[in-house]
Amino acid sequence: MSITVAHVTKRYGAQKALDDVSFEIGAGEVVGFLGPNGAGKSTMMKVLTGFIPPSDGEASVCGHSVAGEPMAVRRCIGYLPEHTPLYTDLYVREYLEFVGGIHGVKGLKDRVKEMIAAVGLEREQHKRIGALSKGYRQRVGLAQAMIHDPEVLILDEPTSGLDPNQLAEVRGLIRDLGREKTVMLSTHIMQEVEAICDRVIIIDRGKIVADDRAERLRGMQRKREVIAVEFDDEVAMADLKDLAGVVHVQRIKGHVWELSFTGEDVRAAVFQLAVDKGRKVLTLQRAERGLEDVFKELTRG
Repeated sequence: MSITVAHVTKRYGAQKALDDVSFEIGAGEVVGFLGPNGAGKSTMMKVLTGFIPPSDGEASVCGHSVAGEPMAVRRCIGYLPEHTPLYTDLYVREYLEFVGGIHGVKGLKDRVKEMIAAVGLEREQHKRIGALSKGYRQRVGLAQAMIHDPEVLILDEPTSGLDPNQLAEVRGLIRDLGREKTVMLSTHIMQEVEAICDRVIIIDRGKIVADDRAERLRGMQRKREVIAVEFDDEVAMADLKDLAGVVHVQRIKGHVWELSFTGEDVRAAVFQLAVDKGRKVLTLQRAERGLEDVFKELTRG
């Protein structure tokens, strides 16, 4: 296994940022590591990269213990933190040569040229990093994470700040990298996960709440269905919640509601409620279940 995490707990005083977390990631997998803000994603990544020690449990990368062999772990990891630390006074090429030199990269100038092309920095390579947009700085961060050709890439919000064209390019790059490397990435963009990840791990309040392939997660709790209904005037949330089988009600906007239900179809009951309350149903449609819906259900608390 490229990454092994066994019963890892991380405490900050009385608070547990990670609570008995265990998972394995094999070679060549692209895994999305998801969770709401404060769930423990960045803490887990910092443990794996040796930035902070776990309070309990063990973690290893490429067979090297994070606690016992930290330098060996760092040699086989490429890491892009959420807030990319860059030397903004250096030029792009100069910075990548500096990072590659630290790693002892052979044929450094050719490798830098290769990385600049891979992340689309050709037009910006002669600029100071401080003069780059956020999206191009993110590309520099990706290039430095890959400069030493690591076996494992750990990417925390890798597409933050990218425009739609850049998003497509970087997602394609990550997909290509996943054919030969292990990639663990954190993101809040569900479309990104569905587009590039083989597997999804969801963490909430320090605990793993789901770990499976994206298509199988989308099929979770298939007995629960979702409909969107628009009335011509106000309808009380309490009345919608009282409908048999309804388990969750959410106002989308105005008089548009989203209803989650189990068991028998509630559409007939919605129409009857409208009649009883003197309202009209303007639209009613079944909503497609996506990974975002599963994420909300698992992390709603």
